[in-house]
Amino acid sequence: MLNLTQNLKLIQKLSPQQIQLIKLLEIPTMELEQRIKREIEENPVLEEGTSEDDSDISEQNIAQDIKDDYDDAPRDRDREKDRDDADGDPADAVSDEDSVTNDDDDMIDSYIEDSYDEKVDEYSPDDYYDDDEIPNYRLEANNYSDDDNKAEIPYTQATSLNETLLSQLGLGVLNEDEQLLAEYIIGNIDDDGYLRRDLESIVDDIAFNTGVETTEKELQKLLTIIQDFDPAGVGARDIKECLMIQIVKKYKNGQGNKIVLKLAYKILKDHFQEFTKKHYQKIASKLDVDEKTLKQAIDEISHLNPKPGSIYSTMLSKNSQHITPDFILEDKEGQLILSLNTKNIPELRVNKTYSDMVETMSKKKGNAKDRDTLSFVKQKMDSAKWFIEAIRQRQNTLMATMNAIIQFQKEYFEEGDETKLKPMILKDIAEQTGFDISTISRVANSKYIQTHFGIFPLKFFFSEAMKTQDGDEVSTREIKKILKECIDGESKSRPLTDEKLAKILQKRGYQIARRTVAKYREQMNILVARLRKKL
Repeated sequence: MLNLTQNLKLIQKLSPQQIQLIKLLEIPTMELEQRIKREIEENPVLEEGTSEDDSDISEQNIAQDIKDDYDDAPRDRDREKDRDDADGDPADAVSDEDSVTNDDDDMIDSYIEDSYDEKVDEYSPDDYYDDDEIPNYRLEANNYSDDDNKAEIPYTQATSLNETLLSQLGLGVLNEDEQLLAEYIIGNIDDDGYLRRDLESIVDDIAFNTGVETTEKELQKLLTIIQDFDPAGVGARDIKECLMIQIVKKYKNGQGNKIVLKLAYKILKDHFQEFTKKHYQKIASKLDVDEKTLKQAIDEISHLNPKPGSIYSTMLSKNSQHITPDFILEDKEGQLILSLNTKNIPELRVNKTYSDMVETMSKKKGNAKDRDTLSFVKQKMDSAKWFIEAIRQRQNTLMATMNAIIQFQKEYFEEGDETKLKPMILKDIAEQTGFDISTISRVANSKYIQTHFGIFPLKFFFSEAMKTQDGDEVSTREIKKILKECIDGESKSRPLTDEKLAKILQKRGYQIARRTVAKYREQMNILVARLRKKL
């Protein structure tokens, strides 16, 4: 049996405006530009330009300036008029200044109206478009002499790795079937230059897609031809084969010492695992070579390219993007001035035509179609107003948050010294600004600031705290900087282990464990001591 019950609950729910503001806070400046353009396309009521209120304010300022001019000039003119009246009729002569101001309001209004019209006429746009009176030589600029070299910069069109290999394939002597199979192999080579798929799978794919029957042996023959193409090492199945192909090619072309190249090839072929783990003593004892010769062979291998196709993928990379800073911090005579990067962010306003339409349609009764039209336009107007308000709140939140970060890290922003960074977490800025921690996190996400000493992500300024022996709190970023200095200055033949690095930091007053050193080292993408070893 069904029962109907009525419950009263108090639930917190985000409004559409709050959801819109949260989404806008998360995106950087580049995405904000696209977001505004998309909103303008979807909402016909929203358009670029300053609001009508701003234009009204500017006109009021003009009128106020004219009124100030009137306070100085017209009063003298009134006195002259009074003297003329006194000469004509002594009984009507003005003897008191207060009597002059009886009709001040009407005179000021008349003066402002006349003067404003004069200013508009004075700066009429027609005065600036009279092309007949402007000689052509004044509209041209020639800042070059006949002796200047006007060389133009050539523009090159980048080609992909696949196109480069196909062009080299066309230079060979292959029959029609071999050409088809070789093109299929090239199509399976990735951007790094590797053939990640086994030949057996490629045989099945060719039979299924093209109906051509082939064998692994025939594909291996064609792959050997492709591996001889440029760049050296292309078409390899793994990094070991890639390096070996490059060594063989250098040996055939006579590039380098042949004895060293033979030793390098033998190391890659028979002792690749020891080489990757940098067990150089084991390699030297097994191959019975001295340390000097081994070092030459290791250096030869170290100069090879593990990703032969990277040069082409870098030129055509779609993921490479220029960083557009969200904030700009300038140091003008010792004073830090912060501003938002709104260079490509247009001013937004509600289209006046639609607002007048709503006002007109609201005053008269219409049919159902008119009411639907009015409802649609009102909805779009509300959406446009919400969006404009969300943009304004976003700018205020960003500025308030960044100002709080600058105040907290003022010593660092003045000098640019990384050791001046104080320990700072999201909670510190949230308490200083009054915002929620989640709001600070959204502001710091994917945002950058341009300073007079570089461009940094906002997350760079946040770090945990650690206490020294004296009880002072220091930023973990300061400890990481000391670690990097120690590793950069270590002996490459005997690199410092994590335990030794921990002892060095403890001597400097930083109570830190070995596992913490390992964590910071991994965060800085620094290898362990064994892999940093060099001969």
